[in-house]
Amino acid sequence: MSTRLRDAGQNPGVAPEFTVDPAMLDAISPSGDRGGIVLGSGLKGEPLTISALRSAPTRIVLVGGLYLARQVALRAMAVGAWVVVATGRPAAWQVLSQAAGNRDGRPSPLVQIRRLSPVELPRPSEDAPLLVVTDGGPTPQDLFPPRSPWQTTVYVLPYLHPQAGATANAADLVLMQRLPAGQAELAARIWRLPPQMMRQLTTLKDDQVVALGRNLWRPLRLVTTQKEQQLLGPVRRGD
Repeated sequence: MSTRLRDAGQNPGVAPEFTVDPAMLDAISPSGDRGGIVLGSGLKGEPLTISALRSAPTRIVLVGGLYLARQVALRAMAVGAWVVVATGRPAAWQVLSQAAGNRDGRPSPLVQIRRLSPVELPRPSEDAPLLVVTDGGPTPQDLFPPRSPWQTTVYVLPYLHPQAGATANAADLVLMQRLPAGQAELAARIWRLPPQMMRQLTTLKDDQVVALGRNLWRPLRLVTTQKEQQLLGPVRRGD
């Protein structure tokens, strides 16, 4: 799969480099690798990175809490992405604007927090990729499907719903936190998971995530930096 987890230090040219205001990096201090986003660490403590901002329209589904979604958005900002969030709970996302800071007394244009309605998006490019977050509940509207290179759309699902199967199946990458038994069974039906993988989804710790994709099943542990902890609080499963 093109959007894939990889160990940092391997294939260093897979993800492109983006430029970002040094003040942004100082505010967030995330882990990044040549435009990739470090999501967490593997069983041996090795950093695991995804090339989520790439020269192809990309879909990512997050099944879990708001902490995970906001951390992914912060790390995309830190490697130079525009971030547009369409949400029914804008107050919960103001932390991104806080992290981006002000420019000339005005909020940074790199972050836009909007209601759940169609709007004109910034035009993505290799130098300024675009991350669009759709935070519309368990059955999200496809308001901003990725249609151009360098646009990645993230769908935030608080839990799995049968009507979200099409969105989930179309994703290039799925990140799942711990699921109750019934939702794990639904996940097994959607992605044709064997019983041992289904059971693993029910036993993940608060700081654990499974990355799922084509020929990919990778448990990982979420890691937060000190600056991220100040913004988001401790790593957790819920919102």
